[in-house]
Amino acid sequence: MATVCPACSCTLATPDSLAAHALLAALSVDDLDRALASGLLDGRGCTGCNDACNAQIIDARDARLRALAARDRYRARSARLLQRAAERAPKRALVLPSTSTADSLPPAAAAALERAIAKAAERGPR
Repeated sequence: MATVCPACSCTLATPDSLAAHALLAALSVDDLDRALASGLLDGRGCTGCNDACNAQIIDARDARLRALAARDRYRARSARLLQRAAERAPKRALVLPSTSTADSLPPAAAAALERAIAKAAERGPR
């Protein structure tokens, strides 16, 4: 862990300040994974650091919490859409009538199609 704050050179060595200094060290090199492992989501800052250092920790924490909340909302929305689609599928299957090609043709065309199919059947597979 960092004993000296990488941003303001604070040397306070309490457990909270050491954790805050470790967070600032990780954030200074854009290592979000290490910052999260160091407790970014619970980060409160250091009492010995200046306001800019503490604001950096709080801003990073709040941004990550907003991102996690947005991900949760997206997942909940996706689940709702899937549920609605599953509820609508049986209703839509009942509404769609099943028609064959011959039923949708005029009578003369349907008769010609039936003759062509019969003639093809007489020839057999090629």
